[in-house]
Amino acid sequence: MNRRLTICLLAAALTGCATPALQMETERTYQVEWIGERPLIDNSHLTITLGDDGRAYGNAGCNHWFAGYTLNGNMLSFSAAGSTRKMCAPALMEQEARFLDSLGEVQRWDFSTIEQLRLWPAEGKPLRLWPQSN
Repeated sequence: MNRRLTICLLAAALTGCATPALQMETERTYQVEWIGERPLIDNSHLTITLGDDGRAYGNAGCNHWFAGYTLNGNMLSFSAAGSTRKMCAPALMEQEARFLDSLGEVQRWDFSTIEQLRLWPAEGKPLRLWPQSN
């Protein structure tokens, strides 16, 4: 590898200027793939949309959920989530409870090296999400 290319690659790696920074978008729906250390139950559908008005909402697998949120740079927090009160299979209800509880623990967000959105609690594994196709 020639010296100029080596220096260019090293500079890009150190400054992060080789790729544009990803930004979490409001008014975009993200599909949940994992809650902490566990993937979603097959065929369940959990989503998060952050509205421009400071309200978050989506599908929790069985019920629709809603909460306030605060987004400041890479810091993110949700107020206590509310939801509709439909009953589903016990496994879906347990997953929904874990999801809604985990929202209250979120403190920050980032993107992984594969451009997956991650919502991080103070301790433990993140919620992992993909942008939903429109």
